[in-house]
Amino acid sequence: MIYDCAIVGGGPAGLNAALVLGRSRRNVVLFDENDGRNLVTREAHGFLTRDGIRPEELKALASDELEKYESVRQVRQRVKAIKRIADTDYELTTDDGQTFHAIKLLLATGLKEELPDVPNIHEFYGKSLYSCPYCDGWEVRDRPLALIADKSVFKVAKKLYNWSQDLVICTNGEGGISKEERARLDEKEIRIIETPIQSLEGTDGQLEQIRFTDGSSIERHYGFITPYMKPAVNFGEELGCETNAHGGIVTDKYRRTSVWNIYAAGDASHIVPSQLIIAAGEGSAAGLGIDGDLTNEYFDSQKP
Repeated sequence: MIYDCAIVGGGPAGLNAALVLGRSRRNVVLFDENDGRNLVTREAHGFLTRDGIRPEELKALASDELEKYESVRQVRQRVKAIKRIADTDYELTTDDGQTFHAIKLLLATGLKEELPDVPNIHEFYGKSLYSCPYCDGWEVRDRPLALIADKSVFKVAKKLYNWSQDLVICTNGEGGISKEERARLDEKEIRIIETPIQSLEGTDGQLEQIRFTDGSSIERHYGFITPYMKPAVNFGEELGCETNAHGGIVTDKYRRTSVWNIYAAGDASHIVPSQLIIAAGEGSAAGLGIDGDLTNEYFDSQKP
Protein backbone atom coordinates (compact mmCIF):
# COMPACT_ATOMS: atom_id res chain seq x y z
CA MET A 1 0.00 0.00 0.00
CA ILE A 2 1.13 3.52 -0.80
CA TYR A 3 -0.23 6.08 1.65
CA ASP A 4 -1.23 9.54 0.55
CA CYS A 5 0.94 10.95 3.33
CA ALA A 6 3.38 9.75 5.97
CA ILE A 7 3.70 11.97 9.03
CA VAL A 8 6.87 11.63 11.07
CA GLY A 9 6.26 12.94 14.58
CA GLY A 10 3.24 12.69 16.87
CA GLY A 11 3.33 16.06 18.60
CA PRO A 12 0.67 18.76 18.11
CA ALA A 13 1.83 19.50 14.55
CA GLY A 14 1.76 15.90 13.36
CA LEU A 15 -1.46 15.06 15.19
CA ASN A 16 -3.34 18.08 13.87
CA ALA A 17 -2.15 17.42 10.33
CA ALA A 18 -3.37 13.83 10.65
CA LEU A 19 -6.75 15.08 11.86
CA VAL A 20 -7.19 17.44 8.90
CA LEU A 21 -6.08 14.76 6.43
CA GLY A 22 -8.22 12.08 8.04
CA ARG A 23 -11.25 14.31 7.77
CA SER A 24 -10.29 14.85 4.12
CA ARG A 25 -10.48 11.06 3.56
CA ARG A 26 -6.77 10.74 2.92
CA ASN A 27 -4.86 7.55 3.76
CA VAL A 28 -2.32 8.60 6.36
CA VAL A 29 0.29 6.83 8.47
CA LEU A 30 1.48 8.69 11.56
CA PHE A 31 4.70 7.65 13.30
CA ASP A 32 5.16 8.49 16.97
CA GLU A 33 7.78 7.05 19.33
CA ASN A 34 6.27 9.06 22.20
CA ASP A 35 9.51 10.81 23.05
CA GLY A 36 8.51 14.47 22.86
CA ARG A 37 10.66 16.91 24.79
CA ASN A 38 7.67 18.45 26.62
CA LEU A 39 6.89 15.14 28.35
CA VAL A 40 9.31 16.18 31.12
CA THR A 41 6.92 18.97 32.11
CA ARG A 42 4.01 18.57 34.51
CA GLU A 43 1.69 20.99 32.73
CA ALA A 44 1.34 22.54 29.28
CA HIS A 45 0.16 26.13 28.97
CA GLY A 46 -0.96 28.64 26.38
CA PHE A 47 -3.21 26.15 24.53
CA LEU A 48 -6.77 27.53 24.47
CA THR A 49 -9.28 25.21 26.26
CA ARG A 50 -6.41 23.01 27.48
CA ASP A 51 -4.38 25.41 29.63
CA GLY A 52 -2.66 23.43 32.39
CA ILE A 53 -3.18 20.02 30.84
CA ARG A 54 -0.54 17.32 31.27
CA PRO A 55 1.30 16.86 27.93
CA GLU A 56 0.70 13.10 27.92
CA GLU A 57 -3.03 13.68 28.45
CA LEU A 58 -3.16 16.11 25.54
CA LYS A 59 -1.50 13.52 23.31
CA ALA A 60 -3.85 10.77 24.50
CA LEU A 61 -6.92 12.88 23.76
CA ALA A 62 -5.65 13.69 20.28
CA SER A 63 -4.75 10.07 19.56
CA ASP A 64 -8.21 8.92 20.66
CA GLU A 65 -9.83 11.48 18.36
CA LEU A 66 -7.86 10.13 15.41
CA GLU A 67 -9.07 6.58 16.05
CA LYS A 68 -12.50 7.35 14.57
CA TYR A 69 -10.95 8.15 11.19
CA GLU A 70 -10.36 4.76 9.61
CA SER A 71 -7.96 6.12 7.00
CA VAL A 72 -5.47 7.24 9.68
CA ARG A 73 -3.05 4.61 10.97
CA GLN A 74 -0.95 5.32 14.04
CA VAL A 75 2.36 3.46 14.34
CA ARG A 76 4.19 3.57 17.69
CA GLN A 77 7.66 3.27 16.23
CA ARG A 78 10.63 5.50 15.50
CA VAL A 79 11.43 6.13 11.85
CA LYS A 80 15.13 5.42 11.43
CA ALA A 81 15.51 6.02 7.69
CA ILE A 82 13.71 7.73 4.81
CA LYS A 83 14.62 7.46 1.15
CA ARG A 84 13.05 8.54 -2.08
CA ILE A 85 11.94 5.84 -4.51
CA ALA A 86 12.41 7.30 -8.00
CA ASP A 87 9.90 10.14 -8.43
CA THR A 88 6.91 8.24 -7.12
CA ASP A 89 7.04 7.97 -3.35
CA TYR A 90 9.08 7.84 -0.15
CA GLU A 91 10.07 4.71 1.72
CA LEU A 92 10.20 4.91 5.51
CA THR A 93 11.84 2.24 7.66
CA THR A 94 11.09 1.88 11.36
CA ASP A 95 13.27 0.58 14.18
CA ASP A 96 11.53 -2.79 14.09
CA GLY A 97 12.26 -3.25 10.37
CA GLN A 98 8.86 -2.38 8.90
CA THR A 99 8.75 -0.38 5.67
CA PHE A 100 6.06 2.04 4.57
CA HIS A 101 5.53 3.97 1.34
CA ALA A 102 3.85 7.34 0.90
CA ILE A 103 3.44 9.95 -1.82
CA LYS A 104 3.71 12.92 0.53
CA LEU A 105 5.97 13.28 3.53
CA LEU A 106 5.36 15.61 6.50
CA LEU A 107 8.24 16.17 8.89
CA ALA A 108 6.92 17.13 12.30
CA THR A 109 9.85 15.79 14.27
CA GLY A 110 10.26 18.66 16.72
CA LEU A 111 13.37 19.66 18.63
CA LYS A 112 15.77 18.36 21.19
CA GLU A 113 17.49 20.45 23.81
CA GLU A 114 21.02 20.75 25.08
CA LEU A 115 20.83 22.12 28.61
CA PRO A 116 23.45 24.42 30.16
CA ASP A 117 26.51 22.62 31.55
CA VAL A 118 25.35 22.49 35.16
CA PRO A 119 25.62 19.38 37.35
CA ASN A 120 22.33 17.49 37.89
CA ILE A 121 20.28 20.09 35.98
CA HIS A 122 18.16 17.34 34.39
CA GLU A 123 16.73 16.48 37.82
CA PHE A 124 14.99 19.87 37.99
CA TYR A 125 14.26 20.66 34.35
CA GLY A 126 10.53 20.77 33.65
CA LYS A 127 9.68 20.61 37.35
CA SER A 128 11.11 23.80 38.86
CA LEU A 129 13.48 24.98 36.13
CA TYR A 130 11.88 25.98 32.85
CA SER A 131 12.89 27.27 29.43
CA CYS A 132 9.88 29.35 28.35
CA PRO A 133 8.43 32.18 30.47
CA TYR A 134 5.35 32.28 28.25
CA CYS A 135 4.66 28.66 29.17
CA ASP A 136 5.51 28.74 32.89
CA GLY A 137 6.07 32.35 33.95
CA TRP A 138 2.55 32.89 35.29
CA GLU A 139 2.83 30.02 37.77
CA VAL A 140 6.01 31.48 39.32
CA ARG A 141 5.08 35.16 39.13
CA ASP A 142 6.51 37.33 41.91
CA ARG A 143 8.61 34.41 43.19
CA PRO A 144 12.38 34.72 43.68
CA LEU A 145 13.74 33.44 40.36
CA ALA A 146 17.13 32.37 39.04
CA LEU A 147 18.12 32.73 35.42
CA ILE A 148 20.79 30.17 34.55
CA ALA A 149 22.03 31.34 31.19
CA ASP A 150 25.18 31.31 29.12
CA LYS A 151 23.66 33.00 26.09
CA SER A 152 20.95 35.59 25.36
CA VAL A 153 21.24 36.55 29.02
CA PHE A 154 20.07 40.13 28.77
CA LYS A 155 17.22 39.35 26.37
CA VAL A 156 15.79 36.63 28.62
CA ALA A 157 16.30 38.68 31.80
CA LYS A 158 14.25 41.53 30.33
CA LYS A 159 11.38 39.15 29.65
CA LEU A 160 11.51 37.49 33.07
CA TYR A 161 11.45 40.86 34.82
CA ASN A 162 7.82 41.17 33.72
CA TRP A 163 6.91 38.11 35.81
CA SER A 164 9.19 38.72 38.79
CA GLN A 165 11.47 41.57 39.80
CA ASP A 166 13.26 39.33 42.33
CA LEU A 167 15.70 37.95 39.78
CA VAL A 168 19.27 36.64 40.04
CA ILE A 169 21.32 35.89 36.92
CA CYS A 170 23.76 32.97 37.14
CA THR A 171 26.12 32.92 34.16
CA ASN A 172 27.93 29.78 35.38
CA GLY A 173 31.27 31.41 34.65
CA GLU A 174 30.48 31.99 30.98
CA GLY A 175 30.03 35.77 30.99
CA GLY A 176 28.05 36.94 27.99
CA ILE A 177 26.89 40.29 29.40
CA SER A 178 28.19 43.56 27.97
CA LYS A 179 29.12 46.62 30.03
CA GLU A 180 26.03 48.46 28.83
CA GLU A 181 23.78 45.53 29.68
CA ARG A 182 25.29 45.26 33.14
CA ALA A 183 24.49 48.91 33.77
CA ARG A 184 20.88 48.44 32.73
CA LEU A 185 20.51 45.30 34.85
CA ASP A 186 22.01 47.14 37.83
CA GLU A 187 19.43 49.91 37.41
CA LYS A 188 16.74 47.28 37.88
CA GLU A 189 18.58 45.80 40.88
CA ILE A 190 19.06 42.49 39.10
CA ARG A 191 21.99 40.67 40.68
CA ILE A 192 24.58 38.89 38.53
CA ILE A 193 26.57 35.92 39.85
CA GLU A 194 29.35 34.82 37.53
CA THR A 195 30.90 32.11 39.73
CA PRO A 196 30.47 28.61 38.23
CA ILE A 197 27.67 26.52 39.68
CA GLN A 198 28.78 23.54 41.73
CA SER A 199 25.36 21.95 42.24
CA LEU A 200 21.63 22.42 42.28
CA GLU A 201 20.04 21.22 45.50
CA GLY A 202 16.49 20.12 46.19
CA THR A 203 14.15 17.13 46.47
CA ASP A 204 11.97 15.37 43.88
CA GLY A 205 12.71 17.97 41.23
CA GLN A 206 11.90 20.94 43.44
CA LEU A 207 14.82 23.34 43.53
CA GLU A 208 15.80 24.70 46.94
CA GLN A 209 19.18 26.35 46.50
CA ILE A 210 22.03 26.89 44.06
CA ARG A 211 25.54 26.25 45.36
CA PHE A 212 28.62 27.80 43.72
CA THR A 213 32.22 26.63 43.47
CA ASP A 214 33.42 29.32 45.90
CA GLY A 215 31.25 27.82 48.65
CA SER A 216 28.52 30.45 48.50
CA SER A 217 24.87 29.65 47.80
CA ILE A 218 21.53 31.33 47.18
CA GLU A 219 18.03 30.16 47.98
CA ARG A 220 15.89 29.84 44.88
CA HIS A 221 12.90 27.58 44.34
CA TYR A 222 12.23 28.30 40.68
CA GLY A 223 14.16 29.47 37.68
CA PHE A 224 14.64 29.53 33.95
CA ILE A 225 17.42 28.32 31.69
CA THR A 226 18.42 28.96 28.09
CA PRO A 227 18.84 25.58 26.38
CA TYR A 228 20.28 25.23 22.91
CA MET A 229 17.55 24.03 20.56
CA LYS A 230 18.24 21.94 17.49
CA PRO A 231 16.24 19.60 15.23
CA ALA A 232 15.52 16.25 16.87
CA VAL A 233 16.48 14.48 13.64
CA ASN A 234 18.09 15.62 10.38
CA PHE A 235 15.71 14.07 7.86
CA GLY A 236 15.04 17.44 6.24
CA GLU A 237 18.70 18.16 5.64
CA GLU A 238 19.36 14.58 4.48
CA LEU A 239 16.55 14.84 1.94
CA GLY A 240 17.86 18.13 0.57
CA CYS A 241 15.41 20.59 2.13
CA GLU A 242 16.54 24.19 2.53
CA THR A 243 17.13 25.21 6.14
CA ASN A 244 17.29 28.58 7.89
CA ALA A 245 20.02 30.06 10.09
CA HIS A 246 18.68 28.20 13.14
CA GLY A 247 18.58 24.82 11.39
CA GLY A 248 14.82 24.86 10.86
CA ILE A 249 13.32 23.67 7.57
CA VAL A 250 12.24 26.55 5.33
CA THR A 251 8.58 26.35 4.22
CA ASP A 252 5.84 28.40 2.61
CA LYS A 253 2.53 29.17 4.33
CA TYR A 254 1.18 25.71 3.56
CA ARG A 255 4.37 24.15 4.96
CA ARG A 256 5.80 23.06 1.60
CA THR A 257 9.59 22.75 1.69
CA SER A 258 12.03 23.35 -1.15
CA VAL A 259 11.75 19.65 -2.09
CA TRP A 260 8.64 18.54 -3.94
CA ASN A 261 6.27 16.35 -1.87
CA ILE A 262 8.03 17.12 1.43
CA TYR A 263 6.37 19.34 4.02
CA ALA A 264 7.46 20.44 7.49
CA ALA A 265 5.48 21.80 10.43
CA GLY A 266 5.91 22.74 14.06
CA ASP A 267 9.23 23.19 15.78
CA ALA A 268 11.02 21.27 13.02
CA SER A 269 10.43 24.19 10.68
CA HIS A 270 10.66 27.41 12.67
CA ILE A 271 12.68 26.33 15.78
CA VAL A 272 11.47 29.44 17.65
CA PRO A 273 8.95 30.39 18.92
CA SER A 274 8.27 26.94 20.31
CA GLN A 275 4.71 26.59 21.57
CA LEU A 276 2.14 23.81 21.34
CA ILE A 277 -0.63 25.93 19.87
CA ILE A 278 1.64 27.35 17.17
CA ALA A 279 2.77 23.84 16.23
CA ALA A 280 -0.85 22.63 16.09
CA GLY A 281 -1.78 25.52 13.82
CA GLU A 282 1.10 24.76 11.50
CA GLY A 283 0.02 21.12 11.41
CA SER A 284 -3.42 22.23 10.29
CA ALA A 285 -1.90 24.41 7.56
CA ALA A 286 0.23 21.47 6.43
CA GLY A 287 -2.82 19.22 6.26
CA LEU A 288 -4.62 21.77 4.09
CA GLY A 289 -1.58 22.17 1.85
CA ILE A 290 -1.08 18.44 1.41
CA ASP A 291 -4.74 17.77 0.66
CA GLY A 292 -4.87 20.69 -1.76
CA ASP A 293 -1.80 19.48 -3.61
CA LEU A 294 -3.11 15.91 -3.81
CA THR A 295 -6.42 17.20 -5.18
CA ASN A 296 -4.77 19.36 -7.82
CA GLU A 297 -2.37 16.62 -8.87
CA TYR A 298 -5.21 14.11 -9.24
CA PHE A 299 -7.27 16.35 -11.50
CA ASP A 300 -4.27 17.54 -13.49
CA SER A 301 -3.25 13.94 -14.19
CA GLN A 302 -6.63 12.94 -15.66
CA LYS A 303 -6.99 12.79 -19.43
CA PRO A 304 -10.01 14.49 -20.98
